[in-house]
Amino acid sequence: MLTMVSLSLFPVVLLFLRTVQVGAVAAPVLKFRETDPVTGNSVECDRCQPGTYLRARCTATTMSVCAPCPPGSFTELWNHIGKCLRCGVCGQNQVERSACTADRDCQCQCVLGYYYEEKYEMCLRHKTCPSGQGVLTEGTPENDTACHVCPNGTFSDNVSAHHNCTQHLNCEAAGLKLVLKGAAWHDSVCASSTELTSKNSGDYLREIVPAFFVHHKPHIRRLRRIVHKLPSKDSRKQEGTAGLNLPALLERINTWVASATSEQIQQLPDLLTKAGADNAGERLHNKMQRIESNLKELRSLGNERSHKKKAQDLITDKTRKNQLTSLPACFTVSGQ
Repeated sequence: MLTMVSLSLFPVVLLFLRTVQVGAVAAPVLKFRETDPVTGNSVECDRCQPGTYLRARCTATTMSVCAPCPPGSFTELWNHIGKCLRCGVCGQNQVERSACTADRDCQCQCVLGYYYEEKYEMCLRHKTCPSGQGVLTEGTPENDTACHVCPNGTFSDNVSAHHNCTQHLNCEAAGLKLVLKGAAWHDSVCASSTELTSKNSGDYLREIVPAFFVHHKPHIRRLRRIVHKLPSKDSRKQEGTAGLNLPALLERINTWVASATSEQIQQLPDLLTKAGADNAGERLHNKMQRIESNLKELRSLGNERSHKKKAQDLITDKTRKNQLTSLPACFTVSGQ
């Protein structure tokens, strides 16, 4: 754990930081030299141990007099200072890990969700990993969050300081068809055989739209413009978007996506372009084109299999009829 001590204490602490080296171990200096106020001669005096301070200096005839530090003060090293140091106070976004004692200052650590940045000598909030990245190691009071790009076959569709990447849904293993391959920021989109004929590209694009806005995060003013242009059920534009912050805007989008028709979802790429988000509009349009291309191919394969099955059924029926007509009469007339 890092100990965070007020910088105002450092000048005083430096008064008694002198040490000597014994081998590889730093040993405290237990003596100091003082001038006898009566004789003027230099005398060697004892330092005071941690938890005490020098109440009276030594002379040629008397030893150093040490006294315990009063409550609210401390000394951590052997010293000859005339007053104990005042106990420190934990700073902003810090919490006391252990209380101040006579021989040790209070120990502080960052509150939950923060870490100590030595460069700035303060606690900073743990960073969050953006969508498309997962948490490699969660932040601690000493270290920030570590993120990593989601590897192939995994995704993260949220901004988080805790969640790692998640495996893409395996459509085939679930008995479904792959409509859109998963990316680092969204899951795979799957469909059943029935849905292939009953849903269009807007229905499948709907599944990734919330993650799309989290990942591509347009400028907030542009996002307000986009939300304002979203049509409601009665085709009217959204009202009251001017003062909305990012979470509120994303919530508006999610609510709209849940209730919008598939045709309105299909028009979303054009709406983004008209709102000035050309790149976002193009990216979403490309996703929709990929969905439409995959749907066309899947439906074509489905039709081909259906035709083959019908043809096979006709052949089977014809073969069965031929077998029946070729049987001897005794097998076709009962009672003879």
